[in-house]
Formats: sequence, C-alpha cells, structure tokens
Amino acid sequence: MIDNTHRLDTEDHFRTDVSHLPDLKAYLHDLLRDRERVLAASELDDWARTQALPSEEEIRRIRALIDQAEAHLGQLTEDERSGLQEAARLVRRGRQAVSLGMPQIRQPVPDLRLERTS
Repeated sequence: MIDNTHRLDTEDHFRTDVSHLPDLKAYLHDLLRDRERVLAASELDDWARTQALPSEEEIRRIRALIDQAEAHLGQLTEDERSGLQEAARLVRRGRQAVSLGMPQIRQPVPDLRLERTS
C-alpha cells in the first residue's frame, strides 16, 4: 500500500510532495519580486506591463501548494516530520546530482580586476 500522506493535490491536476517545498517557496518569492519590479517600472507601456506581470492565479496556486504542504507537515508527529524532512533532503540532493543528458552552459566568470588609471 502506498502512503500518500505527504502528497499534495491541488484541483486534481497538479501533484507535488514536501520535498519540493523549498523550491515552491523560492519560486513564490521570485514571482512576488518580479511582480514588484514590473509594477515599479514606470517606463513600461501598459501592454508590456500586462505581459510581464506574473498572474494572480499562478501566485494563488503556488501559495495553495505551500499552504497544503505546511498543513500536511503540521499534522505529523515530530518523529514523522523529522523522518520525512530527512527523506525530502535526500530526494532533493538526488535531484541535484541527476543529469538528464541535457547540455549545461557554464556561466562566464566575471572579470573582477579593477582597471588602474594613470
């Protein structure tokens, strides 16, 4: 029997588990930061602002996923939560180590040398 107590389900079409919680929080933070930047950019035309703004629906869905994950964690005993968080940490580490054969492009190393003027 599969234990789905740590699985999340929103509106029957997207599932995740608590191992994604840090990524979901980071993504929400990025969406909110991007929204603030777009709203603060006074030089944008209205059409560009509309296209660049993260949707309220996407923000709502990510918040709902985070709330569900945290609610599920809150229902666990301390031992269960600790075990689940350790398992999630191992899963996240495994995700980082797996390469799906996709080419990776290294970011250029910035030149931090100061130019001297005579």
